[in-house]
Amino acid sequence: MIGGSALATAAAATVAVSLASASQYGTSGADTGRAVFVQGNELNGNTIRVFARDGQGRLSPAGTYATGGRGGDQVDAPTDSLASQGSLVHDDASGMLLAVNAGSGTLTSFRVEGTKLTQRRVLDTGGEFPSSIAVRGKVAYVMNAGGEGSVQGFRITRQGLVPMRGSFRSLGLDNEDVPRFDTSPGEVEITPDGRALVVTTKGNNTVEVFPLKRNGLPAVAEPVVNKSAGNVPFAISFDGSGSRMLVAEAEKSTVSVYKVRHDGRLKVLQQPLASGQEVLCWLERAGDYFYGGNTGNSTVTGYRMDKHGRLSLTNEVGLATPPSSKSQGVIDIAVTKDAKFVYVQNATSGTVDGFRVEKNGSLTKVTTVEGLPPFDESGMEGIAAT
Repeated sequence: MIGGSALATAAAATVAVSLASASQYGTSGADTGRAVFVQGNELNGNTIRVFARDGQGRLSPAGTYATGGRGGDQVDAPTDSLASQGSLVHDDASGMLLAVNAGSGTLTSFRVEGTKLTQRRVLDTGGEFPSSIAVRGKVAYVMNAGGEGSVQGFRITRQGLVPMRGSFRSLGLDNEDVPRFDTSPGEVEITPDGRALVVTTKGNNTVEVFPLKRNGLPAVAEPVVNKSAGNVPFAISFDGSGSRMLVAEAEKSTVSVYKVRHDGRLKVLQQPLASGQEVLCWLERAGDYFYGGNTGNSTVTGYRMDKHGRLSLTNEVGLATPPSSKSQGVIDIAVTKDAKFVYVQNATSGTVDGFRVEKNGSLTKVTTVEGLPPFDESGMEGIAAT
C-alpha cells in the first residue's frame, strides 16, 4: 500500500494512454450529447459501456472503452461485486468521468465529449480495492475498501487528476486486501459546502466524518466517529439545499436524515424511515424525490422531502415502480442532470432499466438495455448519466 506522500511523488508516473486501443462499436442514431455510462467491472479488464440517450430517455449503444485496469469482486458478495455506491462518477463541472479499478488499486479518468470518452489516464489510489469516488468543486476523493481502508484526495486540473499531498487518511478497518462485502465501507461523499468528507462503514455501523480545510485537506488525523441511527449504513445522498444528509441503511431498509456539524458530529434530524422493502443499499436524488435500490427483492422505493425537511414515502407500499421478472438484482442508480430520468442496474439480469420521473414521484419505464455483464464470479457495478 502506498501512503499519501509517496503517492504524491508518484504523480509524475500517471499513466496516460491513447484510446486507440480501446474497443468501440458504432453509434446508433445521432449523437445528442446525452449519455448513460455503465461500468462492466470485468475481472480480466474493466470497461465502460456508453449509451446515447434520446429525449425520451431511450438508450442505444455508443461505444465500449477499456479503463486500463481490472474489476473486482468482494468476498461473498450476493449481487453487487463492489458493495458500494459511487464507483463511477461523472463530474459536470470538469467534464470528467471517473471509474475505480478495484482489482488493480487504480482510478481511471476520461474526458467526456458527448458520448465519446477521450484522454484516458490511470492513477494509483494509494490503497487496496478502491470502490467509491466523491467529487466536489476541484477536489475528488477515492475510498479504498480493502485492508485497513483509506481515503485519498486528488485535485482536478485541466491536465487531469493530481494526488493531493497530505490527504491520505486511514479508516482503521480490519479487512483483507479483498474485503468482505458486509464489513467494507459503503460510500465516500463530500458535503455540498465542501467542509466535510463522509464515509459509511457497514460492519461497524458508523458514519465517519473528516472535517476539511478550505484547501480540501482533512483537518484531523482520524475521522470523527458517529454511531449510525440505523444498522448497516450504506449509501449517502443530500437534499437540494445541501443542508440535510440522507443515509440508506441495509439491515431494515431504512433511511435516516442528519445534519453534518462543522466539527464532524452528526445531529439526527429524522429517525430511520422504513419502506417495507428488502436490503436498501443505494439512494440517489432526482429533484424533489429520492430513489432507493432494494437488492433483496429487486424493487425501487420512492421518497419525497417536504419544505420542512421531513422525509416520507411517495406511496403507502414503498414502491416507485412495479417489480419486473426481467429486472432482477437491483443495485446501483443514476439520475440525469435535469432529474427527468432514472437509470437502474439489474445485476442478476445483466440489464439497465430507464424510467421517466412523473410529477407524483412514480417511475414509468421507457427503456431496457440487455447484454451487460451479469453478476456471477463478478458483475457490472457503477452507473452515471449526463
